[in-house]
Amino acid sequence: MPLTRRQFLTLMGGSAGAAVLFQACGIPEKELLIDSSVEMPEDLVTGLDNWYATTFQDGLSSQGIVVRIMEGRAKKVEGNTDHPLNRGAHSAQAEAMLQALYHPDRISSPLVRTGTRGSGEFREISWEDAIARLASVFDNLSDTNKAVMLTDIVNGNEKLVLDKFVSSTGIRQVTFEPVEHTNLLKAVDHVFGQKNIPDFDIDNASLILSFGCDFLDTWVSPTRYSRGYGQFRQGHHHRGKLIHIESRFSTTAANADEWVYVNPGTEGMVAMSIMHEMASHGEIDTSHFSQSDLYKFEKYTPEFVSSLSGVSVETIQHIAEEFSHSDHPLAIGGDSASAHTNGLQNLIAIYSLNLAVNNIGKSGGIIFNPEPPIAGLESNQPNSSQELMAIVDEVKSGEIELLLVKDADLYYGLPDSMGFKNNYSNVPMIVSFGNMMDDTTSIADLILPQNSLLEDWGTDVPLAGPGYQTVGFQQPVVRPYFESRGQNLGTKGFSDVLMTTAQVMNVDLELGADTYKDVLQNTARELYELNRGDINGSKYSSFQSFWNALLARGGWWDHNYKSNHSFDFGGLVDIDEPSFHGNGSFHLIPFYSSAFHDGKYAYLPWMQNLPDPLSTAVWETWVEMNYKEAESMDISEGDVIEIRSSNGLMIKALAWPNPATPPGILGVPMGQGHRDGGRYSSGRGSNVLSVLGLNFDSQTGALAWSSTKVNITASGENIRLPKLENSVPDFPRDEHNHVVEITNGKSSKGH
Repeated sequence: MPLTRRQFLTLMGGSAGAAVLFQACGIPEKELLIDSSVEMPEDLVTGLDNWYATTFQDGLSSQGIVVRIMEGRAKKVEGNTDHPLNRGAHSAQAEAMLQALYHPDRISSPLVRTGTRGSGEFREISWEDAIARLASVFDNLSDTNKAVMLTDIVNGNEKLVLDKFVSSTGIRQVTFEPVEHTNLLKAVDHVFGQKNIPDFDIDNASLILSFGCDFLDTWVSPTRYSRGYGQFRQGHHHRGKLIHIESRFSTTAANADEWVYVNPGTEGMVAMSIMHEMASHGEIDTSHFSQSDLYKFEKYTPEFVSSLSGVSVETIQHIAEEFSHSDHPLAIGGDSASAHTNGLQNLIAIYSLNLAVNNIGKSGGIIFNPEPPIAGLESNQPNSSQELMAIVDEVKSGEIELLLVKDADLYYGLPDSMGFKNNYSNVPMIVSFGNMMDDTTSIADLILPQNSLLEDWGTDVPLAGPGYQTVGFQQPVVRPYFESRGQNLGTKGFSDVLMTTAQVMNVDLELGADTYKDVLQNTARELYELNRGDINGSKYSSFQSFWNALLARGGWWDHNYKSNHSFDFGGLVDIDEPSFHGNGSFHLIPFYSSAFHDGKYAYLPWMQNLPDPLSTAVWETWVEMNYKEAESMDISEGDVIEIRSSNGLMIKALAWPNPATPPGILGVPMGQGHRDGGRYSSGRGSNVLSVLGLNFDSQTGALAWSSTKVNITASGENIRLPKLENSVPDFPRDEHNHVVEITNGKSSKGH
């Protein structure tokens, strides 16, 4: 039976005057109605505020946050002290969700393209029209396999709805990360037999040995790890020691007790050599290693590895001794260590160090995460770049008839040499669920803008959890900002749009719910019936009381329900020498921006103005390079540098010479260089991802995004690098007037 107009509007969020119900931190007697009209009459201004709990999801990790609401408007974000991942801390990105809510360039209603693709010419249509158009495209597909849903990493009930929609309609779903974590997840599965990233008990470790991962700034769950790092340094009777092995001088390297430079792509060999030294002195736990594993150590002598890695024999021996004699040692790795043609092999060796000291399930070691309390809420796994290349090849050949994109800016995030930018016109229909005009949304034919995080419902089961079952709950803390435009315009929740589209198409998703909020309440009812957890259903007289408490707390978690997972180690592997794309003189190392991450937060002015922890640069793309090499090339700070890869691609960046960047290394932050993205990011800086060569991990197909070699030339132009403070006229000198330079992780002095 076809939907009536009244039924359709009800499914899409109810009438304009309907209440949005949510809970403050505390359990009031009744739910509150918060009204957020654009023009607030003076006699309604009370000056009273309330704080409401919700969840901020950010890729592999998440944070519990509380939002200050006054007169229906969101004013301030803070960390939720109850949430087990961040315990009151929160990131700058979570804070900036206020700007995402009130951004002047937000898309305020469904749009349909009227001009040529990329021209920015659209006209508004109603949600009724938009859903009808989308349903019509599905009905006219020659084969449902020719439709692809491309998303970011999703979990919780959103993944449940997405999985039901994909399976019921017969389309394909692909997960896209510009900087993928395929090798990390594959290595964790190989070493520990875990699909999720385990919890690293940084709080209670006595020695952390990290390879490549900037865990204090951007890697996986930096808010969780930074909070733990505070305990690691000051929370015990001893001060924990950090040894960081990386090719670039990152924020974590700057905070380490020892930073050890390593030639790019040889991190795993260093890990194997450390285990070789431990085994040669009888200081390795062999319970997880087979005899063939122990044989693999033999060739990785410090002398052999030193010649390839650039790490001295003495340093390898010293690290092996410290790691084996530490009370609570912990080894972690990722980012640049995984971004090579041997990335998976590197990470298998690095995480095997934990087996060598048998720290599994122990304080200061590796803590496994259990399965979600309810099936179907776990995160989806990212697809490798080679799998994405196969999709791009289908785009080139015209095999894709419908491309649906949700929070996955592939126009920006894919290297130009993959060919998507030159061939997307071969797709007859592109649908975007973006609420900002990013690079991919701007080439869409139909735009169905989703709510901002602070306007929507959701649940979160983090891929990198706290070591016990956790389900974060997200609730709308304000009325939808564009609600005043009427119930048939404005923005809608992504899951509600899928559910409504399915009902218009007469497709049963078998969710037992009409709206996404109903889906969440069904999940909450299952948690209620478990009668366990920190919010125990048995302590509440009714489900409604439990639901209120759940929203007020910001989620459900059970400290006592931990993993009892036993595992079989997949075995050590030989590590191939890395191969590189191009024969340039410099090794290009892109790195996650502290502010933008992979570029998805560049549209926020607070993030544009957030200084980089090392350079303090803002609003621009810069290139870190060794100051002696810069002097030899007559390059000064602010010189516009042209960075060219062997595939003929080029970007420009402002030079930032410094004594900490090793010779032959160029560090360039990700995040800038958007063609579209609103007034704060459009046309600003350069996109380092665009020039990367197409090198892939030999086993997983993950993009080896740190394996490109480039050449540089000075353009002759100089632009002052915008920074938090003015430029220092000279590099710091010690009391003997000697320049202090860091070489291979050690301080050296020279006249």
